[in-house]
Amino acid sequence: MPRIEAETATGVQTFEADENRKLVLAIEDAGIDILHRCGGNAKCTTCRVEILAGDPGEIEEGERNRLAQEVDLPENVRLSCQVRVIDDLKVKVIRQASTSGLAAGTRPAE
Repeated sequence: MPRIEAETATGVQTFEADENRKLVLAIEDAGIDILHRCGGNAKCTTCRVEILAGDPGEIEEGERNRLAQEVDLPENVRLSCQVRVIDDLKVKVIRQASTSGLAAGTRPAE
């Protein structure tokens, strides 16, 4: 089972995730505060994470096109709603609902 190390503004948490699970769901189900607003459809980019280590898999066209609309994003930024866990990962959660002033949207579908 892949291990995820998630860094947030309040610290680092390590947990296991089922293989092929959406990263955003694995993070949220581990009790980590992550902002997501569009229900996992690669529309809003609020669930962005920095991939610090590990293989997040290939980036699909929809995610690539949506991230291309943003300015000055590092190449290691991915949408956690589009990443399927296939390997151990070390990530940095960029936006949290508790500090953004925004409510989390609909829970992304599996």
